[in-house]
Amino acid sequence: MLKISDTFERLVFCLALILASALIAGPAPAQTFSVLYTFTGGADGGTPFGTPILLNGNIYGTTSGGGAHGQGAIYELNFVSREEAVLHSFAGAPLDGAGPLAGLVADASGNFYGVTFSGGTHNLGTAFKLTSGGTLTLLHSFTGHPTQGSGPAGTLVFDAVGDLFGTTYVGGDSTGWGTVFEISAGEVYTTGQSFSPDGALPRAGLHLDNGVFYGTTSGGGAHMFGGTVFAVGISPALYTFTGEADGAQPLGSLISDSQGNLYGTASSGGSGPFGNGNGVIFKLNIATAPAQLTVLHTFNGSDGASPAAGLVQDSAGNMYGTTLYGGTAGYGTVFELDSLGNFTSIYSFTGGADGAKPFAGLIVDSNGNLWGAASSGGSAPAPGGYGTLFFIAAPS
Repeated sequence: MLKISDTFERLVFCLALILASALIAGPAPAQTFSVLYTFTGGADGGTPFGTPILLNGNIYGTTSGGGAHGQGAIYELNFVSREEAVLHSFAGAPLDGAGPLAGLVADASGNFYGVTFSGGTHNLGTAFKLTSGGTLTLLHSFTGHPTQGSGPAGTLVFDAVGDLFGTTYVGGDSTGWGTVFEISAGEVYTTGQSFSPDGALPRAGLHLDNGVFYGTTSGGGAHMFGGTVFAVGISPALYTFTGEADGAQPLGSLISDSQGNLYGTASSGGSGPFGNGNGVIFKLNIATAPAQLTVLHTFNGSDGASPAAGLVQDSAGNMYGTTLYGGTAGYGTVFELDSLGNFTSIYSFTGGADGAKPFAGLIVDSNGNLWGAASSGGSAPAPGGYGTLFFIAAPS
């Protein structure tokens, strides 16, 4: 059975780039950056991979490690006091989940829902509900091949009637390349499509637009290591990455505009073939047949490399995201692609007290402030440390 550390290597380091020769940029623009909290890796949790959420002025999310049992935690951070509270410490198989890689989603009553990559009855991952009163219930323990998936790693999504949808990284039918699943409002689990040949290894959660779920796979398609953009229930995939200028191996979820175009990131390709490029930001026009992909930005290492999360958009149409590597110190960046297509590196992580290697995406609030999580750094120089929660104030 894979350990979380092994999983991280499989999902990330196999896609990482050798960046030392590329880190030649000047300093990033001055920004109002602040650390909200530094994880210790102990009872408070450590190594957050999932994108946090804002609810009633507080920040909520998961850590893949730490907690009372060392299996990860669900946390709450009070923005005003900067005090962190653990709402649940995962205990692992067979009665609890372990190692959540995804963030949380909340319903109108303040209940949280999420997935863990491992743990549960079969140690193949779980889906859970944490009530607003703090009671955690396992909604499902994944059984894996051949009837179900295993290793869910993407954040869940609600549909219009309150059913939850998600993906598993592996498992499913005889190919074992991952699945789409549904958990109804009545907490009934159903396995949907299994991947291959329309993609393989979906790391990200789904995106719902106009009644259709869209997603990415980190591999598969016409080019085995390229990855795809897909629509649930529609075959073949909408787009297969070639690993050349268009990028390869998308790990993040998608967003869409009012015209139905999809936007996302690919973690490699762009400036070089499979595994040798720094990744891209892309737009996919799905109104055409076949869908037409446009590269909006190609990362060069100095401005970021290996974006592992999707994008977030503000009310003015500007998009924001993170890269796992690159920047002035090589420990990742926060970037903006404005509504006119202009790219700006907002912040470069130093790997010290500010954190390093932001695997998670960002939140943008109604005032244009950015919130996020770095997976390492903070209490020790990267690759040490257990990560941070950070805040970037909008320009005044």
